[in-house]
Amino acid sequence: MSVEALKFGTFTLKSGRISPYFFNAGLLSTGPILATLSTAYATTISNALSSKAVPTFDVLFGPAYKGIPFASTAALALYTQHNISVGFAYDRKEAKDHGEGGKMVGVPVEGKKVVILDDVMTSGKAVRAAIETVKQHGGEVVGVVQALDREEVGQDGVSSTVQELEGLIGEGRVFSILKMRDLMVWLEKNGMKGELESMKQYWDKYGL
Repeated sequence: MSVEALKFGTFTLKSGRISPYFFNAGLLSTGPILATLSTAYATTISNALSSKAVPTFDVLFGPAYKGIPFASTAALALYTQHNISVGFAYDRKEAKDHGEGGKMVGVPVEGKKVVILDDVMTSGKAVRAAIETVKQHGGEVVGVVQALDREEVGQDGVSSTVQELEGLIGEGRVFSILKMRDLMVWLEKNGMKGELESMKQYWDKYGL
C-alpha cells in the first residue's frame, strides 16, 4: 500500500469481474521492495522443496512483463539465501525476428522442470498461457508460486482457480506468499472498515 501497488476502489479485472481492490505488482519496483519480495518468493519455494511438495527443478519462469524481475531476483535470492541454484527464463510478448529470434529469453526450458512465478491470479488465464508457453518449448511445469492468492472460484464458478491449475500441473503444487484472507485480517487490524466490508461482499460472491 505504501507504493499504491495495492489499491481500493472499483476495478474491472482481466477476468471481467468487478473487484473492490486491485493489485498492481508492476509498482513493486524499488530496491527495498524487490529485496523483500524476492526473499518471500525464495522462502516459499525453499519450503515447498523441503516438504517435497515440489520436486527439484531447474528453471524459474517469469511471464512477460511483470514476472521478469520477479524470476531474476528470486533466482538470486534462492542462491544467496538458500544455496539453491536454478536458472531463470522469460518470454517476449511478440517473437523476435532478428538476432537469436524466438519468444523465449534466458536459460532453455527444453527437457527441464520449471516453476512459474506470478503476481496474482483471478481466473488463472495468464498462468494457463504461461504453462502452455513452457510446454510448447519442451519444458515441464512442476509448480506455480504467486505473490497474492485472491482465493476465488475459477472459470467453472465452483472449484478454485488453484484447484483448476493443480489439475494441469499436479495436486498441491500451487503456492502463494499471501492470501486474500491475510489481506482481510490486515484491513481489520488497521481499522479499514469500509474496505473490509467491500472485500467481504466480494468474497461472498466470488470467494472460496
